[in-house]
Amino acid sequence: MIVGVTDHYHAPFHQEARALGDSVEFIDFNSADENNFDEALLSKLDALLVFHARITEKTLSKLDNCKIIVRYGVGVDNIDLEAVKRRGIPLCNTPDYGIEEIAASSVAHILNLWRRISAYDQASRDPDTQWTESLLKPIGRLSEGTLGIVGTGRMGSQVIQYMKPFGCRILGFDKSPSDGTGYEKTSSLKELLGQCDAVSPHCTLSDETAGMVDAEFLAAMKPGALLVNTARGGLFKNLDVLEEALRSGQLGGLGTDVMTSEPPQDHSLIRAWRNFEPWLKGRMVITPHVAYYSDQSIDDMRFKPAETIAAYLNNNGLRNHIA
Repeated sequence: MIVGVTDHYHAPFHQEARALGDSVEFIDFNSADENNFDEALLSKLDALLVFHARITEKTLSKLDNCKIIVRYGVGVDNIDLEAVKRRGIPLCNTPDYGIEEIAASSVAHILNLWRRISAYDQASRDPDTQWTESLLKPIGRLSEGTLGIVGTGRMGSQVIQYMKPFGCRILGFDKSPSDGTGYEKTSSLKELLGQCDAVSPHCTLSDETAGMVDAEFLAAMKPGALLVNTARGGLFKNLDVLEEALRSGQLGGLGTDVMTSEPPQDHSLIRAWRNFEPWLKGRMVITPHVAYYSDQSIDDMRFKPAETIAAYLNNNGLRNHIA
């Protein structure tokens, strides 16, 4: 069996081999640019593992022997789905890794902003501040607040379960039918936004959700509410709308693990964050796309896609089939 790996992960492929067997041969293309892929090697593959690389008809047309393509993560927006369907090669993703880690990171961002931990940390560095008298206001009681979860699937449901012990009211909105428990379902996104003290989207990135956090979304939020995003940077329309909402106070705080571009490009909001500008201190907290990470989740992220290949090639069916 010959399995190609586009980028990011490199030999030795111990986790992948653990799922596929010792006789598998790996081809490391070592590039996120498909223009660099050796076409002769593409034609030999039985399966292809994809990370960041954009996969289009250029690559797909050379996969003469390939029986399955598996994405090393959840999103498949870097793969031309229509071209995959035309070629008839099954495409699967890996949605069942890092759930605990991402949900915990979401909760950490929510609690950090709600209890203003980062803001206090920054304020306390000033020797001229009155130590115990420097109370930041407003800070509401968690058990009397409302949290909104946009997208109540696997990840959103885990965040709900983690937040329930804090006693806050939890609202959820999802366009897909959901049998989840522990929250109140709202009939519309706008209904949810207007009631919540904190909002955390857990949507996949699609044509429908791209740029959903726009000026209209932010204006519909409860004034001063918090926003946490550990899902996809593409959910943000742009940094301009975020800066405007933060400067006006319509958005009380932003905690995010993802950005519209990574690393973030030069922008007045990014400069304000980097320079600890007083108006933004502690109100915008960024982690560098690491919400998914733990030693265990990385092992899962590599083993599970290879396991998907092994299951399919051993006639045990497709799992996490996308197209």
